[in-house]
Amino acid sequence: MQIQDLPYPDPGVPDARSGSRFLWWLFRNQLGGQLKSLAWGLLHFASVSALPFCVGLAIQAVVDRSGTRLALAGGLMALCCAGNALGDTFLHRAAVTNWITSAARVQQLLARKAALLGSALTRRVAAGEVVAVSTGDVEKIGWFVEAVSRFTAAALTIVLVCVALVVYQPALGVVVIVGLPVLALAVLPLLPRATRRADVQREKAGRATELASDTVAGLRVLRGIGGEALFLDRYRSASQEVRHAAVRSARMWSLISAIQVLLPGLLLIAVVWHGVHLAREGRIGIGELVTVYSSVMLLTYPLRHFEEIAMAYSFSKPSAKRAARVLALERATDTAGTRAAEIPTGDLYDPATGLLAPSGRFTAVVCGDPDTAGRLAERLGGHPSEEGTSALLGGVPLDELPLGSARTAVLVQDKDPVLLSGTLRELLDVPASGAVRAGDALTAAQCGDVLAALAQGSLDAEDPMDARITERGRSLSGGQRQRLALARSLITDPEALVLDEPTSAVDSHTEARIADGVRELRAGRTTVVFTSSPLLLDRADRTVFLHEGEVVATGTHRDLLRTEPRYRAVVTRETEEETTARTDVTAVGGRSGVTAVGGRSGVTAVGGRRADGRPAKTPDDDVLGEDDVLRHDGDVLHRLEEIEEKA
Repeated sequence: MQIQDLPYPDPGVPDARSGSRFLWWLFRNQLGGQLKSLAWGLLHFASVSALPFCVGLAIQAVVDRSGTRLALAGGLMALCCAGNALGDTFLHRAAVTNWITSAARVQQLLARKAALLGSALTRRVAAGEVVAVSTGDVEKIGWFVEAVSRFTAAALTIVLVCVALVVYQPALGVVVIVGLPVLALAVLPLLPRATRRADVQREKAGRATELASDTVAGLRVLRGIGGEALFLDRYRSASQEVRHAAVRSARMWSLISAIQVLLPGLLLIAVVWHGVHLAREGRIGIGELVTVYSSVMLLTYPLRHFEEIAMAYSFSKPSAKRAARVLALERATDTAGTRAAEIPTGDLYDPATGLLAPSGRFTAVVCGDPDTAGRLAERLGGHPSEEGTSALLGGVPLDELPLGSARTAVLVQDKDPVLLSGTLRELLDVPASGAVRAGDALTAAQCGDVLAALAQGSLDAEDPMDARITERGRSLSGGQRQRLALARSLITDPEALVLDEPTSAVDSHTEARIADGVRELRAGRTTVVFTSSPLLLDRADRTVFLHEGEVVATGTHRDLLRTEPRYRAVVTRETEEETTARTDVTAVGGRSGVTAVGGRSGVTAVGGRRADGRPAKTPDDDVLGEDDVLRHDGDVLHRLEEIEEKA
């Protein structure tokens, strides 16, 4: 595989049982590139190691005054230099290719896993860990994968040189062949400690990065409460911990490097000392001594790869372990798309709760527990975070559809949608049916002021669609981000659209217009909105109330206000004490209390007298208007308190 062939048509199915198994799987999938790197590495290292033999041959030829052997030595030296240059060039090319392609494979696997799990991914793994794996960890994994072939070439070269030295000059070759394993293995006892210190450094660096990210994300709130100094001190403390951990880690690695310099020097001294004695005794020639000395000196170069492979493995193993942990995650319910790719139509139904969203209708869902609502929204989208029965669309289980088909049929917008950086045009360039234009979606989501703000903030963009949105839309308010995300969801025009609190960050007037716009734009399409806003609930065709994870009431918003106390408590934010007070006030002294009729809360007169004892004028005298009830839920509670006090 070459770099120009990326991305892979299929990155494969990784062995994510452990970090070591994952690294081995990557190596096997890079086998062709590894063999190329090994071949070029052998040529490079062999050419470098052969130079001392050429130099020794030339020196001995000069001593013996042999022009023929000197010319031969010169020719061999030129050949070795050419092999060195060629091998080094293509070794570097092959090694970089292995590094990039292995890193790209891991990134593809992570992206595929993120797409498969959807929003459930960040519920099971911290978002910061996913980012760390897909950036820094990917590079460390690629480093080890490409270093394996170079290390193998270096190790084979050392073995060949040792055998050649024993054959060429046994007296000195034995010293070298005994000393080199000591050099190669001397640092092994230090590697576990170095690895632990490096892990501590990465862990503290991750904490500091997470703290910095959280601080930046909440900077506006921190400024409002004057907490910048406190969090700055916390970051300074975390940063100092990272610095201390880095220094401790660097000390250990510098000790390993020092040993890698010291021991070869001692071996050279031993070879020279022993060789001088042999030369004095006439057992070896000057050329042979120079050859052995030069060979040992040049062997320090391939020996460096022992240190590198140790560092690469110590850094990549925890990175591979984190990557394997992410890649081992699976969907809570997944039958691997046993059905053919199709886009079913019909009612959206969740067997676990009994929730039914009729086809082509606007269904509002009220649930007192936001976490339960979020999990139910995920289940309706076909990618639940917990095991359970799959949701059905037109009687077809969503988890039996291919993932692409399921997500085309049902789109879920969670309560915290993310805006990617880029232009507004790029943000709205999403897979869509083509039936909804961007302008219509923006109008339905009431994004007029957002377009004006973007145009004003982008002086070089005449068209607001070409205005740039900063990372995660930080230059916009929460309500503006929410409306842009809603417009993006409306453009896709799925068969079923599930919205989780889509208007929680907007004011009541804008919310009312959004409710009308969404209802009009989604006419004839299935829409499910999780909300407790009376404005949205009053415009829904059908309202479903869930209590303790089950559907307990179904009807219109006004009917449920009148007939279901638990629903009324959730929508109007009544406390248990207020609900009890309402019950106690009812029918006291022959006077009725507060009754909700037709979606209006008011004081109903019985027997010509109101509940507060004053004469009744008309049936609707003291009834709160519909708009007042919908926009100001607190007014209802205030009237209840007045009645309770007077009763």
